[in-house]
Parts: sequence; structure tokens; C-alpha cells
Amino acid sequence: MNKLQLFFLLRKNTKLSEKRHPMFEANQYGKLFGYIGVAIVAVEFIGIGTLLGWIAAKEDTPEVLFFALPFLMIVDFFMRFMMQQTPLMLVKPYLLTPISKYSAIECFLTSQILDLGNLFWMTIFLPYVFIVWCGGATTWVALGMLVLLHLMVVVNSQWYLLVRTLINQSIWWWALPAVFYGSLILPLLLLPDHIIDKIGDFFEDHIAEYMFSWWTFLLFLLLFVILFAINRSLQMRFIYNEISKKEKTKLKHVSEFQALNRFGQIGEYLKLEIKSTMRNKAIRTRFIQGVCIILFFSLMIAFGSVYNSTFERNFWCLYAFIFFGTVNLIKVMCPEGNFIDMLMVHEENILTLLRAKYYFYCAILILPLLFCLIPIFAGKFSILMVLAYLLTATGPVYCMLFQMAVYNKTTLPLNDKITGKNQMENKWQAIVSMIGFFVPVILVMLLQAIFSDEIAYLVLIVIGLGFTVTEPYWMRNIYRRMMQRRYQNLEGFHTTR
Repeated sequence: MNKLQLFFLLRKNTKLSEKRHPMFEANQYGKLFGYIGVAIVAVEFIGIGTLLGWIAAKEDTPEVLFFALPFLMIVDFFMRFMMQQTPLMLVKPYLLTPISKYSAIECFLTSQILDLGNLFWMTIFLPYVFIVWCGGATTWVALGMLVLLHLMVVVNSQWYLLVRTLINQSIWWWALPAVFYGSLILPLLLLPDHIIDKIGDFFEDHIAEYMFSWWTFLLFLLLFVILFAINRSLQMRFIYNEISKKEKTKLKHVSEFQALNRFGQIGEYLKLEIKSTMRNKAIRTRFIQGVCIILFFSLMIAFGSVYNSTFERNFWCLYAFIFFGTVNLIKVMCPEGNFIDMLMVHEENILTLLRAKYYFYCAILILPLLFCLIPIFAGKFSILMVLAYLLTATGPVYCMLFQMAVYNKTTLPLNDKITGKNQMENKWQAIVSMIGFFVPVILVMLLQAIFSDEIAYLVLIVIGLGFTVTEPYWMRNIYRRMMQRRYQNLEGFHTTR
């Protein structure tokens, strides 16, 4: 069997595996909402590409897009954390087969290169190149520009794969993209304007002269080959480590969190939540990523000129408070699916667990609250605004997210990082996520259009406070409905372990 036949065989097997998964039908709802979101972004990107194309054609400078490309690639890099796994295909079933393991990894990496997601940036590139071509550029220049732009996206995908693989092994590898992108962005923020203008003129001259030369194509091809080879080696090494469960064990002090003993059984479940966040790679990584993302956007809003519109400030303030909930609570009880049977032993065990989760996720909102102090001191956020979205998170948003305890029935692996997947398990997860992200902001915008900003935030505070105070009542209602579906949910948890 040659590599081409192996590639199509593995691709076919993966598609069959996905269709046979118990949650395949439910995943279709999540994909539907994902397609709607992608369509909206695609329309916006077409507008951006058209605008840049008109500028380039009018000024007779086809290299205009390349000045914005570094920033587009930064956006592409971080967007891949939400959509792209490492590797995309499942590797486990093929490690014991007689086929070459490196050939299998190469097929997985090739599938990632040929993934349709890499073509998404064509929504900007195609309108831009078409308008530039209509403006007088030759056909060969237009085609070469299109190929070069796509090659840059593919190289960026390999760079993402390298960084993501290393970060999955140690959180300290975040320093690699931080140093790389910091060296690009910080000079623009710290250097005087006249020096920035000189740097811009230097790159403008060299981009116009060398961007469409064969040397540029060869440079990016060489960079692609190097990154592909590194990823090929790292993926095999780390996948073997994960599948064989190789872990570094060392003696260390284990905190007992004795201060929580005074809260009885709720205190014990609080200890479980804290230790799960600290020890389980999947949960710990999502938590640390959330801290980095919220801190990054807080600094960008406070000290930059981006996100200055009313909608953007409201959205990112809400995002800071609901991030941890939408990432983890949307799959509430899925990690517990690994040991759900033991939680059924005593009456109201699960109710106590749900309340402990609520208190824990309310407590960690202290972190985004501290980060939001930076935009407050910079004059970008108001105290009333931050308080409104804090109570919105602890009130109606958390109330909606905890409803998922009734419908979630897919066990979530705790430590599978490279070979695991992270899809929506049912339609309600996608619906609740969309509502949590957008409805509070839309409500505030409507109230601001009718009344003042203060009235809008006060209404949100009252609603959030009402849901927060009545938590014992709606939490017990969730528990009662969950118990009515307990056998159906137990069957789902057992099937997907």
C-alpha cells in the first residue's frame, strides 16, 4: 500500500468512525450553528478583501495586502485554538498496525494541510486579487499572489501545530508565541512615530521589490518543509507518550485545603473542583488559556485604540466574566461521567456537587474582576458596567449553563490532549453558548438606545442579582429534572467512556 492509498484509507476510516459515534447526530446541531457563524464572518472578510483591493488598484500597489498580512496571520493563529486539533485524525487505532507509524503521521499532517479551513482566508484573498487583476495586474502576477498568500496560511498552520503541541506538554511554551508576536507588536506601541515611519518605509520598499520574486516562494517553501519535519517528529513522540501514559512522577506536597473542611460536603466537592483544575491537563489548560486571553484583551482595551466602540467594549467585558463558564460549565457533569455511578450512591449527592461547582465558578470570577480593573483605571470600563456583567455571569448565564446538567450525557476524558476531540455533544450546548455570549449585550444596547447607560446597567444588575439570590431554587429544579433523566444519562455516560 503506497502513501496515497493509505491517506484515503485513513480519511475514510476517520469519517466512518465519526458517523458511528453515539453523539454524531447531536453534533450536527453544533455544526449548524458553527456554519452560521462562519458564514457571517465570511461576509465580513469579503468586504475587507474588496476594500483593500480597491485601495490597491487605485494606488497601483498590489502589495498592499501584504502589509496587513502579519496581523491577519496573528488572528489566524489564535483562531485555530478554537477550531483545530493536533492532529485532526485519530491515531490510536493505527499504532498497533503493521503500517509505518511515520507514514500514518504524515497522512494526518497532510490532511490538516488540505483541510478546508485553510481556504477560509480566500474570502479575503480572492476578492482582493480579482480587483487587483481588474485594475491592471497581469494574470501571472495575480495567480502568483494567490498561491503565495495561501502558502503563507499553510506555513502559519504548521507554526500553530508546533506551538500547540508544545503547549499541550508544558504551559511554559506559551513564552514562544509571546516572544515572537511581542517582538512584532511591542515596537509599534513603544517606539516614537518617526521611527515607526522609517521602519514602514523600509518594509514598503523591500516588499514592493522582493514580494513577487521566486526567492520569496522558495523561502516559504523551505520554511514549510522545516516546520513539517519538526511536527512530524514531535507528533509521533508526544502521541506515543500520551497513548502509553508516560508521566513524570515525583514526590511533592499535596495540599489538603483544610480551610474548606468547615463547609462539610460542599467543602469536599470544592476540593475536588480545585484539584481537578490543578491536576487534569484538559481542565488546567483551558483555565490557563482563559487567564491569558482575558488578560491580553484587558491590556489591549486599556492601552490600545482597538475595541473602542460601545458594542465591542460591552462584548469583551461580558466575555471576560463568562469565558470560564462557557468553556467548562457548558459540559457540566461530562467529566463526572467517568465516575457518575458513585455519585448516585447517596441522596442529593449530585445536588451538593452542582452547588459546589456554582460556588467555585463564582469564586474564580475574582480573576477577571481584577483584570477588568485595568480598563477601569484607563477609563474604558465603568464600575457599574463591570458589576452588571459580573452579576449577569453569576445569575442568568450560570443558570442557563447549569441547565446542561440535565441534557449532557457524554463522558469527557480528563487527560486526553493530543488525540482527544472537543465538539458540541448536543444542540443545547450550541444554543446556550450563543445566548450567553450575545443576548446580554443586545439587551444592554437596546436599553442604552432607549434610556441612559446607567439605567441599562442597573437593569442588568437587578436581573443578575435576582438570579444569583434565587440560586438554591433553580439549582434544585435542575437536580430534580436531572434525576428524572438519570437512567437515560447514565446509559450515555457508560456508552461514551
